[in-house]
Amino acid sequence: MEKQLISSRQFTIIVILYTTGTGILIIPASIALEVQQDAWIVAIIGTLLSLLLIKLYITLSKKMENLSIIEVTERFLGSFVGKFVSLGFVLLTLLSSGELLYFIGNFLQTEVMPETPPVVFAILFNFIILFAAYQGIEVFARTLEILFPIFLFIFIIFLFFVSPQIDFKHVQPVFEVTIPPLIYSILHFMGLFSFPLIVLLMIFPSAVNSLQSGKKGFYIGTLVGGFIITAFIALSILVLGVTNTSLRTFPSYTLAQKISVGNFLQRIEIIMAFMWMVTIFVRAFIYFYASLIGISHMLKIKDHRPLILPLGMIAIALSQIVHANIIHSDKYNQQTWPLAIAIFAILLPLLLLFVAKFKRLKDKSIDSTTNE
Repeated sequence: MEKQLISSRQFTIIVILYTTGTGILIIPASIALEVQQDAWIVAIIGTLLSLLLIKLYITLSKKMENLSIIEVTERFLGSFVGKFVSLGFVLLTLLSSGELLYFIGNFLQTEVMPETPPVVFAILFNFIILFAAYQGIEVFARTLEILFPIFLFIFIIFLFFVSPQIDFKHVQPVFEVTIPPLIYSILHFMGLFSFPLIVLLMIFPSAVNSLQSGKKGFYIGTLVGGFIITAFIALSILVLGVTNTSLRTFPSYTLAQKISVGNFLQRIEIIMAFMWMVTIFVRAFIYFYASLIGISHMLKIKDHRPLILPLGMIAIALSQIVHANIIHSDKYNQQTWPLAIAIFAILLPLLLLFVAKFKRLKDKSIDSTTNE
């Protein structure tokens, strides 16, 4: 299959929407529950620390030679260990793809169409992901160029109409949280916000046409995505208060229900749902595409398209069994997911860089011995 490339601008848009992902709906509640009114501080610190993670990934990308993270893993760690690690990576991304379909079904049934089974929403949404996967990363990136301005416009309008209801008493006193819960919340935030960025190494730098501009896009996209998440967290607390934010399953959606201008602009929270659908589409697609490309490489299949439908059916099945209910989902995202993704987001890149450094030193030693 012919190799597809995206521009650095398109990659920046992918990073922004990917980091925003499910966060604009679920992060405010979970972080507010842990650190109360200081949740916005956690988001700012977590976003800044995420830049160190991006630095790590960019350093690793210099060793990748236009290969995906799975290909580099097998090259550096050997055939057996590399395939074992790659299999774990693929299984995690495929499971995450199914989990996001669960979120889609749960959200739409809970907030929009309570009488419709969640599996219906999961199947319909998955059709869009499968079609995008069939068309390839280029078409996907071009689609986001159309959706991104709409997303930004709705976000700005949302800020404008919600701002009059802000009450600064809801964030006082500032920085009351103690250090242990602060550290835990930062790791929890990064587990949902920036640790999943490791999956983007399936397309960066291999599918980006300009490595240098792509590096800048990585940083810019992460900062913009962090700003959007921080804005939603801060607004949720400033308008709804800590208690309402922490007790709501989707506080940002509740926030949109507060918008009321006169007697003519009301009940526009479905616009908020559109924003979330765009971002979760991006993250669900990247997870699915990463598992698709990863399995194709492991099976040495040049054209990945015959695998799209079988993997899509598996993703649908996973969406129905991954969580028993929303309580299990919250517990998984607070306790299991951060540890699982941290293995690939932090330990794997560090291991690959160490092996690359060791091999370079070993090669230099062999060259010097040969010359002698």
